[in-house]
Amino acid sequence: MAKKATTSQETETLEQPITENQHLLDVDIAIEKRLVALYTLQRVDSEIDKIRIIRGELPQSIQDLEDEIAGLQTRIENFTNDINLKESSIKARNAEIEEHNAMIKNYEKQQGNVRNNREYEAINKEIEFQGLEIQLCERKNREDNAGIKELNQRIEAANLLLSNRQNELNIKKDELDDIIKETEKDEERLLSKSKEQEQYIDERYLSGYKRIRKAARNGLAVVTIDRDACGGCFSKIPPQRQTEIKMHKKVIVCEHCGRILVDDDIANKAAELLK
Repeated sequence: MAKKATTSQETETLEQPITENQHLLDVDIAIEKRLVALYTLQRVDSEIDKIRIIRGELPQSIQDLEDEIAGLQTRIENFTNDINLKESSIKARNAEIEEHNAMIKNYEKQQGNVRNNREYEAINKEIEFQGLEIQLCERKNREDNAGIKELNQRIEAANLLLSNRQNELNIKKDELDDIIKETEKDEERLLSKSKEQEQYIDERYLSGYKRIRKAARNGLAVVTIDRDACGGCFSKIPPQRQTEIKMHKKVIVCEHCGRILVDDDIANKAAELLK
């Protein structure tokens, strides 16, 4: 009976290390898969970046032209509204002039029926006042007519500039459309691949990847070790740190730039997935 108990105890002692080793192996595989997915995602996103670089500054140039065209159209609209206001003012003053002229004729008729000099002088003052009002309206009309002429010249210049900018915009849009047609299929394929890889990455690591990538000037968030240095900022990586990276037991970032570091083994496995 004692011998059987010892055998049972030995069996339990052997099984325990196997279970622990298996658990560690699973963790390593999970980390490795995560690193491969991250580097694969980086490779795919870098290819998308290259396609968008080919487009150059065309999208921004198009946006700038569209903004300028919208500004010119608003300017022309404002000029037109100013002209309409001035024309309305001129029309209103012309009606006032007619009224003043009618009043002058009425006062002139009254001059023939005055009974004394005081009434005559009073009527004369009214006629003079109406004449001054006519002169004031005519002066304002001349000013508005000059303003309308200037505004029409500005509208003509703005329309010419608008036409040139519209032609330039059409040319740039055609250029961009041609480039998009050439790269559209590749971009769609890569975007689909990027979304596919994101599914294999935990949200915490994915958000960290996107944050690092957005902050990095070249869009690199996951880099390999190149000549004992970080492939992103080129800072030297200590040998002990390199050994930890090769073990694939945790996600390790560069102490200087914060980029995720992987070794050639991870890079090769990612390359196999992209074939």
